[in-house]
This record gives sequence, C-alpha cells and structure tokens, in this order.
Amino acid sequence: MKPIFADTGFWIALLYPKDRWHQEAIELYRSLQKRKRKVVTSDLVLTEFLNFFSSFDASLRQKAGLMVKQMQSYTNILVIPQNELVFQQALELYLQRVDKAWSLTDCSSFLIMQEMGLTEALAHDKHFSQAGFVTLLG
Repeated sequence: MKPIFADTGFWIALLYPKDRWHQEAIELYRSLQKRKRKVVTSDLVLTEFLNFFSSFDASLRQKAGLMVKQMQSYTNILVIPQNELVFQQALELYLQRVDKAWSLTDCSSFLIMQEMGLTEALAHDKHFSQAGFVTLLG
C-alpha cells in the first residue's frame, strides 16, 4: 500500500483539541497505524506546524515541539528534508502557478507527492484538490 502525505493542517488537528478536524484526524491516524500505512511529510510542513503553535501557551508549544521530535524517530513516518533542489523546484512551481494561492510549502508538498507517486493527502485545504490530489480530511 502506498504511503500517504500529511499536510500541516492534519498535524495541527491531531494535536490541537479545539481544531474542528481534531477527532477526524485522530481516527484517521489510528486507522493508518492499524493498517501499518506509512505517512510522508516534510521539514517545511513541520516548520509550518511549529509556527502555528508559536503564539500559544508554553505547554502547547512544548507538546508541538516534542511531537515533531518524536516523529523523527517513528518508523512509520518519513520526514522529507528541505534542500536547495527542493526549494528551487518549489519556487519554480510557485512562479508558474501565481493564479493559485499556493504557499511555497504547498508547492514543495505537491512536488514530493508527484515524485513519490502519492495521490492521497491528509489535508483539508483546497490547494491539494486544485493540484489533483485526493484530500482525506474535512
């Protein structure tokens, strides 16, 4: 079974009880674990995740930081590192698609998914759908 890509919104929903997709994210993650399905994400996604929690209280910031640290050691989660090539390719896509409100992180995620042959994303934003991927959250 192919891995599935996890976007920022999924990780936020998984950790943050007040997120409208919190329960759905928990159920999806449990299902993936049960089926031993690998999850792919990226350094940029995790940067966005930590940035989201930067204005929250210290307890939640710590939980977010520890969650990222733990993810790096999980065998079922593959974190794709940011490098110069990925950055430049994402920037090119960003410039090609100025008609869309895609972030650089979105563009990087789409390129990672295309390169790995992934079609499904643990995401709720419309950008993944616009890029031709199936979103499984929300």
